[in-house]
Amino acid sequence: MNGKYSSMIRYLLPVVICVLVLTAGAGALNALNADEKDYESLKLFTKVLEELEDNYVDEVDTETLINNAIKGMVENLDPHSTFMPPKAYDKLQDDTQGEFNGIGIVITMKNGILTVISPIEGTPAYKAGVTAGDVIISIDGKSTRDMALWEAVEMMRGPRGEEVTITIIREDEPDPVKVTLKRDTIPMNSVRSAELKPGYVYLRITNFRKNTIDEMKETLARIEKSSPELKGLILDLRHNPGGLLDQAVKVSDLFLDQGKIVSIKGRKEENSREFFAHPDPAGRDYPIVTLINEGTASASEIVAGALQDQGRSVILGTTSFGKGSVQTVKPLREDLGLKYTIARYYTPSGRSIQARGIEPDIMVKSGKIVKEKQKRGNTPFDRILREKDLEHHLEPEKEAVKDKKEADGKDENAGRADDLIDMEELKTDIQVKRALDILIGYGVFKKVNG
Repeated sequence: MNGKYSSMIRYLLPVVICVLVLTAGAGALNALNADEKDYESLKLFTKVLEELEDNYVDEVDTETLINNAIKGMVENLDPHSTFMPPKAYDKLQDDTQGEFNGIGIVITMKNGILTVISPIEGTPAYKAGVTAGDVIISIDGKSTRDMALWEAVEMMRGPRGEEVTITIIREDEPDPVKVTLKRDTIPMNSVRSAELKPGYVYLRITNFRKNTIDEMKETLARIEKSSPELKGLILDLRHNPGGLLDQAVKVSDLFLDQGKIVSIKGRKEENSREFFAHPDPAGRDYPIVTLINEGTASASEIVAGALQDQGRSVILGTTSFGKGSVQTVKPLREDLGLKYTIARYYTPSGRSIQARGIEPDIMVKSGKIVKEKQKRGNTPFDRILREKDLEHHLEPEKEAVKDKKEADGKDENAGRADDLIDMEELKTDIQVKRALDILIGYGVFKKVNG
């Protein structure tokens, strides 16, 4: 390099100083002080670069050194800002638009550690039990220490059917756990539904992609047509890592008729914006319970926060992830891009959830319902007796059957579910059961007070 950068800076700086003094007067002096400080920093950077080029044990490539310096500069700002080579930008587009093959997890760098935000439901990682909070310490034997986020993503994706092994550290496991997963096509559909009881519907959003709002409208139209008197909706945002901001706003708008949904505030006015709800002719006034947990992040927190602040839904579960920032991607040239944070977002009441998360109205930890026989044994003496358990008890008087629907206690649509929903899993889910009980209880009180 032979001091060419230093010479250029030394040559240009007096020119800059003269221009500032001549054109800006006193106001330029403050800028001059800042420029002098910047000059000293650039001078130090140039000196280090020259020293490494001239004296490092092996020959080094100048462009590589500069790119690594930029990478360190950007990635030390926050976990979601990064200097991206072409492959990283392509992966970002896949996540929200196209189909891709991988293991089905959303990851982030948390304090420099590769951490799972959440698995995507129905994917190899989800089926293998990979969960939010798992720390990935190696991929196919390669340590993830100092690995860029996009590099980790690239290693875990690959041809469908091929295997990849990740080693994870989990809070309740004393030793690292190796998990070998067979890559598969990650499903693009983000909305799933099931009817739990007549009039009570479960609806899950797995992430926010470019077509999520279309899927939501289609699913709600089908649900509302089959259940004209919908009694309650369980909106499941657990393990939803987020996605596109506009989709979160539009989904929130489906359940809100007025008021603010979310506000985005950046350092520059151009990066600040407010989003508001619009009246909906569908008139969705049925009660909603929204489920969240530590895997509920970003765009899904926008939905939960809007529904909570507007009093439209009871929020149940555990505290969400707490990603309250907005990123943009700026191409630098054909083969390089910069993803960086431009703003924080705030719920309608003005709450910033960055690093705090959404606190549920009703705290319910996750878990499975254990059947009575599993808890107490297999004999009838191990449970509380009821009248019907007594020997020679009187049978209830038979009532006249009005129609087949009433006799069965359900309509023809009851229990209907999307293929990707495991109904047996739902039936034993403590949080889903609690949400359903709340909705049923609300209906009972409404009748009593009606």
